[in-house]
Amino acid sequence: MARMTASRAPRARTPRTLAQKLGAIVLGFEAIVVFLAGLTVYGLNVLPQGIPAWWGIVGGIVLAVAMIALSGAISRPGAIATGWVLQALVLASALLVPAIALVALIFGGMWGYATIVGARMDRRQADTHAQPETHTESE
Repeated sequence: MARMTASRAPRARTPRTLAQKLGAIVLGFEAIVVFLAGLTVYGLNVLPQGIPAWWGIVGGIVLAVAMIALSGAISRPGAIATGWVLQALVLASALLVPAIALVALIFGGMWGYATIVGARMDRRQADTHAQPETHTESE
């Protein structure tokens, strides 16, 4: 049985930024919709000739699992850029089922809002905390 020593204290996690929090939420909900889109691709049998229809389910599962994994690793370097790649893959799947374009536009818009506006608000908050507070003697 391994002994835990005092030198191996758990390290403190850095708090997530607003962009990371919102991005993780968007990816989590989008993963559900992407899985359902994979079932739709399977049910409509719209994959090119020679590709079995069950690959639609596999594609939906793989993309959904990637989104869930990314939502958990959103604070890692490059995670936001990887999220944009996943958004592009969802949009590309609209070539198979055009209705997926609506899903891609809605969730892509939410992803863009979460990452761009969230980062702007994070910068604004950092600027506010970085400025020294000035008090007058009347306070």
